[in-house]
Amino acid sequence: MTNLSQTQRQFLRKIAHELKPIVQVGKNGLSESLLASAAIALDTHELIKVKFYDYKDEKRDLADAVASQLGAELIGLIGNTAILYRRNPDDDKRKINLPRE
Repeated sequence: MTNLSQTQRQFLRKIAHELKPIVQVGKNGLSESLLASAAIALDTHELIKVKFYDYKDEKRDLADAVASQLGAELIGLIGNTAILYRRNPDDDKRKINLPRE
C-alpha cells in the first residue's frame, strides 16, 4: 500500500465518521475467519471500521497486524475502533476517489 498524504487521511476519516463497524474483534482475537471477513469487507467497501471489544490494551498492535496482513492502510484509531482502507485495484469497482496531493 502506498503511503497516503495527510489530506487523503483526513478525507478518509471524514467519510468513515458515519460508518458503523463491520468487523468486530472479540475473545477469539485475530482468527482466520476474522481476517477473511475483513478482506471481503475491504474488497466490497474499501473503507471499514474494526471494533475491538476484547484486547483493548493491544488494540494498536492488533490494528497494525490486521492492516499489514490484509495489505490495507491503518487510517486511524479512535477509541476502540480502527479505520482501515484498501484501494480496490479495479477502476470499475472503486468507490472512493481520493483527493490528489
